[in-house]
Amino acid sequence: MGFMKPFKPPSLVGKNTLNGRPPPSFDEEPPTKKRRYSDGESNDDDAEVVAAAAKVLKKPKSIPKFQPLLQKPVNTVANSQNSSQGSEEKSSSSQESYYTVLWRKFTTKKNKTWDGDGILSVSDGYARLQDVSGRDLGRSAYKSLPSEGDELSVGGREIQIESAISRTDYMAGRPFLSNAAKPAPQLKNVDNVSKVSAKSQQKFKKLHETQKDPKASLPATQASKAEFKTPFKDKSTVLAPNKASKVPVPRHDPKAENALVMKRPSTVPKGKQVVDVVVDPLLTKSLRAHQRQGVAFLYDCVMGMRGSSGEGAILADEMGLGKTLQTIALLWTLMKQNPIDGEPPVVKKALIVCPVTLINNWRKEIRKWLGNERLGVFVADDKHKRLTDFTKGRAYSIMIIGYEKLRMVQEDLQKGAAIDIVIADEGHRLKTATNKSAAAIKSLNTERRVILSGTPIQNDLAEFHTMVDFVNPGLLEKYSVFKRTFETPILKSQQPGASAKDLEIGEARGEELAEITGKFILRRTADILAQYLPQKTEHVLFCRPTAAQASVYRAIIGSPTFNAALGSAAISLELITVLKKACNSPTLLLNKSDKGEETIKPAILESVPAKLLKSMNPGMSGKVQVLDRLLHQIYTTTEEKVVLVSNYTSTLDVLQSLISSMDYTFLRLDGATPAGKRQDLVDRFNRFTQKAGFIFLLSAKAGGVGLNLIGASRLVLFDLDWNPATDTQAMARIHRDGQKRPCYIYRMLTQGALDEKIFQRQVSKTGLADSVVDGKSGASGFTREELRDLFTFDEGEACQTHELLGCACGGSGTPLPPPEDIEASVGEEVASSGENTTEETAKDGEEDEEDVPLRPKLRYQTSATVNMEEQEAEISRKKKALKDSGGKAKMVSLMQYTHIDPSAISRAPTRNPTPAGDDEDGTTAFSPMEVAVEDTALRCVLEEEGSRVRYVFSKASS
Repeated sequence: MGFMKPFKPPSLVGKNTLNGRPPPSFDEEPPTKKRRYSDGESNDDDAEVVAAAAKVLKKPKSIPKFQPLLQKPVNTVANSQNSSQGSEEKSSSSQESYYTVLWRKFTTKKNKTWDGDGILSVSDGYARLQDVSGRDLGRSAYKSLPSEGDELSVGGREIQIESAISRTDYMAGRPFLSNAAKPAPQLKNVDNVSKVSAKSQQKFKKLHETQKDPKASLPATQASKAEFKTPFKDKSTVLAPNKASKVPVPRHDPKAENALVMKRPSTVPKGKQVVDVVVDPLLTKSLRAHQRQGVAFLYDCVMGMRGSSGEGAILADEMGLGKTLQTIALLWTLMKQNPIDGEPPVVKKALIVCPVTLINNWRKEIRKWLGNERLGVFVADDKHKRLTDFTKGRAYSIMIIGYEKLRMVQEDLQKGAAIDIVIADEGHRLKTATNKSAAAIKSLNTERRVILSGTPIQNDLAEFHTMVDFVNPGLLEKYSVFKRTFETPILKSQQPGASAKDLEIGEARGEELAEITGKFILRRTADILAQYLPQKTEHVLFCRPTAAQASVYRAIIGSPTFNAALGSAAISLELITVLKKACNSPTLLLNKSDKGEETIKPAILESVPAKLLKSMNPGMSGKVQVLDRLLHQIYTTTEEKVVLVSNYTSTLDVLQSLISSMDYTFLRLDGATPAGKRQDLVDRFNRFTQKAGFIFLLSAKAGGVGLNLIGASRLVLFDLDWNPATDTQAMARIHRDGQKRPCYIYRMLTQGALDEKIFQRQVSKTGLADSVVDGKSGASGFTREELRDLFTFDEGEACQTHELLGCACGGSGTPLPPPEDIEASVGEEVASSGENTTEETAKDGEEDEEDVPLRPKLRYQTSATVNMEEQEAEISRKKKALKDSGGKAKMVSLMQYTHIDPSAISRAPTRNPTPAGDDEDGTTAFSPMEVAVEDTALRCVLEEEGSRVRYVFSKASS
């Protein structure tokens, strides 16, 4: 018997082969253990299964340890920028190559495993290793190009090349996103396959066949082979198949005139048919072209038919384009129809989350378009209402709730019927990852989420990621991955002195981000409304400070406490707040300090002369004086009403005192106004005549969004916010659907002071995310030099903003060329200056003096010979003056305005000797001021003696 046999020690004498193969050499390293593709559970047969894979696939050849010079590189991608050059002129960038790899830390273990996937980039003599989240793992000098299967060391880690990836994909960042296409893993060859057991080989063979045909793993029984038969209760009943299936009938006629038919799904459940989803004609007849497009876009997104991996959408139309109506059309369509015939409606319960100021506006809009009988709307603003009426009842299909209230009832909402879709109005409030309202919405486990916001994310990519992750979770990975893959490269490319490669990567990442998010983000500007609404004219008024106001301002920025606090980011923000109050009205400095100001304001006020402090009154402000005259002209010469907006309630208090002293009637809405009374105030103001309600005082933070104040046709923005989106929202309160009169917007700022610096930052595209924005330690985004510039006071007569533009219009108010033509015209202007001979130069002195104020003179060359080098240098200098340090167009948006210097225009002679009368030919003549400023009320203010408006930027929309 076997167990009785004596033990025999193994002998290696004369054993030169092992199963017909040479024995392994002890000088060679043992073969590296290959990557496992299991779910992470340990299995003793894994090694044998992998070995069996090699035998079945007949790949017995082993992989060499490292031979980059013996193998031909696989799918090596050359730099497309150098593809046109000859082989002798190829630069180092043409040797760029990118690969997917496996990596691990160095280890002396016998059975080695890979730690993870990675990306290897070889360029400029270095090999750089990153993990799939974009985190740098190290780099090493490496000049040759590796090949598939190569193993090498980079940054203290062992790696193995899997496959090459294209340069385009790498620049766009696609390998770092999980939803990007990645090469399928390949099984590697294994030595000693002859020692793999037959059982393991059979196990792998079965697994291999299952991957080809999933049904192959099912047991072959008679039941599995039999075809499906419809069961019948009575076995004797025989039902013949109905070959002539019934044609589904849509709810509304898709062939009717002006019908809006939604896109059909590409796949249909077995045995089901597709039926057309048609928007109710009740709403279609009121939808404009851009709104029809918006409804179709939202429908495609929430139904998962836009090619993205989620069912969310962001409707980022500018204010006044009808986001509310588009949303109502979407909800009504989903609540009554389904593209699959015979299925229940897509949405049964919908939740609308919005600021409390807009709750009644939503209820009013739903009632306006759908009436009271078609849809039950539950408004969660009354403590006496039971939430279960919505969550468990069938009478209400839509619930409207404020962001703050939602946090308190989120648990109760989870207990009732499921919420099928969530609409987040003014969704930019969800811009932080720790936002409690966003967490409350996510707790409802609703996949269909729509954000409505008139202010798209422009500069802060962190906020953008938060909004995208809210509507389509996981699409852009975690923020840490997004920051490495997109945010950092894009911001790096926008910095001054960025290298060519940084610029290329930043541009590629930006384009890829736009392509990914463009599938579910729709943005249209208010220019669409030009054909539907009356003209809107915007005036930026640069107001000179009074002598007393200038003295207070100088005393503040010259105080020792002020200079000592310049290095502190937190205190700098307080200094900025103090200066903004000084710009609005010095009397605000005497008001009770807000929390956080007590540390510095009393010390700063000690530097202000006591005589000035005692004599402070609202009239000390240049802006208040201009507002006083402007309101008087509007009230006495027109029948129009005015919306007066400020970012501070303390400033509204000062303005209210001014209005009361002038006996103007007014209404006021700010943070202290109860939510239930806000819509009533808006409705009353829109109905009132000028005598009953002339002015609507509005806090930009409390009611600057969503409100419809079309009863007024003039709006005054008394102070500016760091975030231009806040001002844009506030200015859109009057120019919207339903407006019948031409609209005038007045933006007021104190010339030479902090107001003007804020305005410059708003229009210069320098990245407001790094400056003072709501809720951030804003001053930390400024360098010490930038802070010093902010705190300077320019008391010169010239307009600093206009000088920064390098514009040669002379403040004549004449229209400027389009921004895209400005840079091109610079070269032509300089070139033309060299084509004039001495004779032409002499004619310059004979030019009609009447043209001088309206058209600036050209500087002609005094010699017939042209110095080409000097001319090119002049062109370069002027083009550079139009750009900032980062190479971006500098305040190019201001070139869309006409620039008006009232003092220069008032001194300008007119070509017509009878400016206010009729010419001999019967035509009416106009003065230069009438040509430059069509607004009669503003023109009267500018022509007044001692007017404090030093400069005006004006822009009219057609």
